[in-house]
Amino acid sequence: MKLNTLLVTTFCGFIFVGCGGGSSSSENFGINQIALGEKLYHDTSLSKDKTMSCATCHVIDSAFVDPRPTNLSLGASLGDDLVSIGDRNAPTAAYAKFIPKFHFDSREGLFIGGQFLDGRATDLTEQAKGPFLNPVEMNMPDEASVIARVQENSEYVQAFKEIYGDDIFADTQKAYAALADTIAKFEKSDTFAPFSSKYDKALKGEEILTEQEVRGLALFNGKAECHACHPADGSKANFTDFSYDNLGVPVNHALRSANGKGADFIDNGLYENTQVNDKGLKGAFRVSTLRNIAVTGPYMHNGLFKDLATVVHFYNTRDVVGAINPETGAAWEKGEVEINKNSAELGNLKLTDEEEADLVAFLITLTDEEYEHLIP
Repeated sequence: MKLNTLLVTTFCGFIFVGCGGGSSSSENFGINQIALGEKLYHDTSLSKDKTMSCATCHVIDSAFVDPRPTNLSLGASLGDDLVSIGDRNAPTAAYAKFIPKFHFDSREGLFIGGQFLDGRATDLTEQAKGPFLNPVEMNMPDEASVIARVQENSEYVQAFKEIYGDDIFADTQKAYAALADTIAKFEKSDTFAPFSSKYDKALKGEEILTEQEVRGLALFNGKAECHACHPADGSKANFTDFSYDNLGVPVNHALRSANGKGADFIDNGLYENTQVNDKGLKGAFRVSTLRNIAVTGPYMHNGLFKDLATVVHFYNTRDVVGAINPETGAAWEKGEVEINKNSAELGNLKLTDEEEADLVAFLITLTDEEYEHLIP
């Protein structure tokens, strides 16, 4: 659309850019959408008991994970009612904008991308719709109730109309999609993907990796075969191929006891996605980014492991007879879904203790500068 008269006005803390005397599409309000999305991302009034927002489980100052004690101890986040708890660990929202839409790659023969650990949301906008209505998260009864909460705030009403048109609230479904779209716009901002780690700086010649970190990088791309699923190609690598894998992760018994799922419950991961019917994909979860991995514990899809060194040891020795879980002092338990776990690329990597430590040292270099103070 050709702009005749450019107007820049401010209202209630938002910046609006529009064209005088005419309507405008959301594409003309990139700056405004990010500002509005940030406010919505942090707004607890959009949950049933008004205790929870997107930011509750994805805190910016905590590398976009949940720093609350329950998450750190059990491996999953408390819901809006401060009682309910899910069965999966909330992954970092950092760098999520690079995750491709959920699809099947016929050339690779793999499902790729999608939001949530099972890819059930095609993209960030669809993902943003989910937590509001999830009974163990924000626990709102329906879309109309969420939009009614939005409309209680006159600033939001004005902003939505400026961005999406005066009639945006005439259709609840469209208004709900607009809400999710706005939050997604914020999640696609540079705040979520600064690329400011020591590793990034080393690529630009601004930092020098230590000898241990260099050894760890060599292991990452060599003996440990981490690069197979976490490729480090290019100047802004995501350290994930966005595929799905069954790592043979054991049940998180403490979490299952807390959420009441029961001993017979099995989380089949990708197989729970309605677009997937291949039983061979039971127990597979999307390969996560390794960016900020040193400060985004607990780890694995169920938050079972508390320490990054434990994760590396698990990858290295999961299938080694007599190998011990350092967090329990007992042998590794069998995976929740054993039948098709990946045994070709992990389980017995034959790394020494020193090599495990070197690998951890390299992974720490993937921590963005903003979060280096969180490194254990």
